[in-house]
Amino acid sequence: MIPFRHDHVGSFLRPANLTQAREQYKSGSITHEQLRAVEDQEIIRIIEKQKENGVLAVTDGELRRSWWHFDFLGGLDGVELYEQIDGPQFHNMQTRKGGIRVVGKVDFSNHPFLEDFKFVQQHAGETIAKQTVPSPNMLLYRLENGANVYTDREAFLQDTIAAYQKAIQAFYDAGCRYLQLDDTAWADLFSEAGHDKLRAKGLEPAEELKTMQRMINESLANKPADLVVTMHICRGNYKSNYFSTGGYDYASEVIFGGLDVDGLFLEFDDERSGSFESLKHVNRKDLKIVLGLLTSKTGELEDKEQIKARIAEAATYVPLEQLCLSPQCGFSSTEEGNILTEDEQWRKLRYVKEIADEVWA
Repeated sequence: MIPFRHDHVGSFLRPANLTQAREQYKSGSITHEQLRAVEDQEIIRIIEKQKENGVLAVTDGELRRSWWHFDFLGGLDGVELYEQIDGPQFHNMQTRKGGIRVVGKVDFSNHPFLEDFKFVQQHAGETIAKQTVPSPNMLLYRLENGANVYTDREAFLQDTIAAYQKAIQAFYDAGCRYLQLDDTAWADLFSEAGHDKLRAKGLEPAEELKTMQRMINESLANKPADLVVTMHICRGNYKSNYFSTGGYDYASEVIFGGLDVDGLFLEFDDERSGSFESLKHVNRKDLKIVLGLLTSKTGELEDKEQIKARIAEAATYVPLEQLCLSPQCGFSSTEEGNILTEDEQWRKLRYVKEIADEVWA
């Protein structure tokens, strides 16, 4: 049943030849078709590597993307990619330049990710193909870049919801039955620093909590019954670094008791993520909780018995049969990737499977 007892968030390290091809394309020395051919070759390889390492739902590793979120959002109608003066500020470091802005009415029509998904499904064979996209909340906080387009925030919310409803149906029509929404916006609710950041934009945390809930639930309001939608809540993942800190407590009643998703991928790999106590708000027997107890930021393997003990602790709040296991995030949320080797990446996924097989034997 999706999500699986041992699962993963979706992104994988970019191979050197793909990185080289992307640089060649940027410099104009190869065509887009030639770049696409390298991407195709590496995605086919990465799908087979996932199968070899026990992955039950394969992705394209996000190998066609530069960023986990901007590439999808920039493909929406009314949204464009652009180069910012400064990139997002992470803990003790800054990302490279890049961003999106709203330049027209937000909508969803012929998005390139649809063909990308069909390619994965074609080469997945009998294995489930999983599609990852940023949550609608990730566009919500770009409104300041489109204020001249949307003077009415409610109109912006409604158009974004409508665009996501169309996107979800389009992926379903393309054959997708496992869709994952990735979302770092929730992390602004997890700490006083995050609340200050929201207030600096003129937003009240309590109201934004309601808005984030609405964006998810209304976007999913018309989803087909046999489409499984999960959400990954993240605190940032760039070159093995993080963006924010804080436990789920402030938003826990909504996250665990008020979202119409089928599963939640949650970061619990270090003290930044808080305790399991927030899980007491899980109020549905059909909601799967995927515990991100192993880090994707390093190749070092965690102590197996400690991981098992933490699963047992989580099971004091949520029945064991509702729990699953995964790394806390992807291995390469941007094309730079985390600081580990590809062999360590696969070893970590095999370790997740090994632990899960022992816990849920």
